[in-house]
Amino acid sequence: MDHSARGTRNDETARAFLQVALEEARIGLAEGGIPIGAALVRSDGTLLGRGHNRRVQDDDPSLHAETAAFRDAGRRRDYSDCVMVTTLSPCWYCSGLVRQFGIGGLVIGEATNFSGGHPWLAEHGVDIQVLDDPECIELLGAFIAAHPDLWHEDIGVPD
Repeated sequence: MDHSARGTRNDETARAFLQVALEEARIGLAEGGIPIGAALVRSDGTLLGRGHNRRVQDDDPSLHAETAAFRDAGRRRDYSDCVMVTTLSPCWYCSGLVRQFGIGGLVIGEATNFSGGHPWLAEHGVDIQVLDDPECIELLGAFIAAHPDLWHEDIGVPD
């Protein structure tokens, strides 16, 4: 596998990482939650943690997919050699997590249904790769169409 120190520029590798996040998104949907998944990987390809949005299932507004994957990975002294892989452009909350802990790379399945803080992260040196994955776009797009109120709650849009 070909990896850079800050993230992954190899499209095949990024798509392989994305499959883990997509699997998590499908699990979340099957549980009755919002279908967003994430994985935290080292730039050498080692999977450190994975998770999915569990806001609905756990009645916890802070349990986004990226935070679940981050928590699953456990403590590390340095995250600069890590890549956060997520099915959707991260919201400001999750973008803050990437920035706060110095995660070096971000692979995004899609930014069509929602474009969060990834441009800001790029301005601060995070290696960003947006894949425009059709499966990610369809999975969340169908969910938003079926559950707009729940989606607006998830991204913090008031009634």
